[in-house]
Amino acid sequence: MDLRNKKVTVVGLGRSGIAACKLLLKKGARVSATDCSDTERLRVDSGKLRDTVEIEIGAHTEGQIEGRDLIVVSPGVPLDSAPISWARKKGIPVIGEIELAFAFCPAPIIAITGTNGKTTVTRLVGEIFKAAGRKCVVCGNIGNPFSAEVENITSEYTVILEISSFQLETIERFKPKVAVILNLTADHLNRHSSFNEYAAAKCRIFLNQDEKDWALLKGENSRQDTLAQNTRAQVLYFSKDKYPGRQFDRFNSNHYAALSISSLFEIPQEIAIDALHQFKGIEHRLEQVAEIAGVEFINDSKATNVDATLWALDSIKKPIVLIAGGRDKGSDFAAVREKIGNRVGAMVLLGEAKGKIEEAFRGLAKIQTTDTLSHAVRGAFALACSGDCVLLSPMCASFDMFADYEERGKLFKQVVHSLHA
Repeated sequence: MDLRNKKVTVVGLGRSGIAACKLLLKKGARVSATDCSDTERLRVDSGKLRDTVEIEIGAHTEGQIEGRDLIVVSPGVPLDSAPISWARKKGIPVIGEIELAFAFCPAPIIAITGTNGKTTVTRLVGEIFKAAGRKCVVCGNIGNPFSAEVENITSEYTVILEISSFQLETIERFKPKVAVILNLTADHLNRHSSFNEYAAAKCRIFLNQDEKDWALLKGENSRQDTLAQNTRAQVLYFSKDKYPGRQFDRFNSNHYAALSISSLFEIPQEIAIDALHQFKGIEHRLEQVAEIAGVEFINDSKATNVDATLWALDSIKKPIVLIAGGRDKGSDFAAVREKIGNRVGAMVLLGEAKGKIEEAFRGLAKIQTTDTLSHAVRGAFALACSGDCVLLSPMCASFDMFADYEERGKLFKQVVHSLHA
């Protein structure tokens, strides 16, 4: 992709958008950017680019699209937004940040997607590769954009890439050596019109694969067989059945996926197993924060859908006071009613979805509502008894109150630690 002197507009100035701007500049493009938001964080982040990038924030104007050679869209920007519609009417190509980075990537890619577990599996595979002495870069939806890393990647590396349905919507030539779909359950239905549309976006991960590539799917059942029909690649299924033996007793499906991926790169199984045993987990996913007056606090801010919270409730054996809420993603909260009734004694709800969640669980547990996470933590602590667990597992996106789930999780931990005072 020759971008020298090309006029390119980046739509959306989150992490991916900022990284895309910087990569475009390095490739000689004439860059502008637009974001309809106007926050202090956005002003600070975009301000670092103002000497080299023409930036508009607070609104989108058609002038930022007119006469451009290319539009690069950040994953958080819906494809029916005004700038994308203007570009398509004018016949201007639209690609995503992942597609932009891929155009300059000389290394094979392991692309990992799914409704839940993709961050954990991406990290696990990265740890296995490092333990085996393999050069790798872990990036993508995991927090550090592909565009921020690609300039430092050579053909000796393997890219281990977490990728979301939003990012897959805008790929064209993106072609991973190994494409992984861990699981599929209803999610992001506030953006995708149906589960089938969401699943179709995920299956785009197979779009450009051929018989020299690999597609990894969980287990063998009718749904997985249907997914397998979307790829020309060789299909490999991962499951517990493929890993008998006591050394695998504490493993779950995320571990089996990581083992299967590493086997394709001929990493000795004993190295992979040892790396998995050494792995300490990821921040904001069932992260133990503190124990205060006999009450355990767990940060599961990354649980942005119902299935992720179900996993958390199944994993914790203590009585639970649950903090939940945020921006609804079109979730069916009724799917977790039985588990809430059996495992949760009290709930503290906040965010845009608190009313919908309260209606779904009324009568199953004691419920309080509040307006801030700080008040939610303190309220949950007051409701808890010694031997209980206060669990932040929101079942919702964070964007109504926070920049992302990481900011939400970090504030939760700060408030918990302040309870010691």
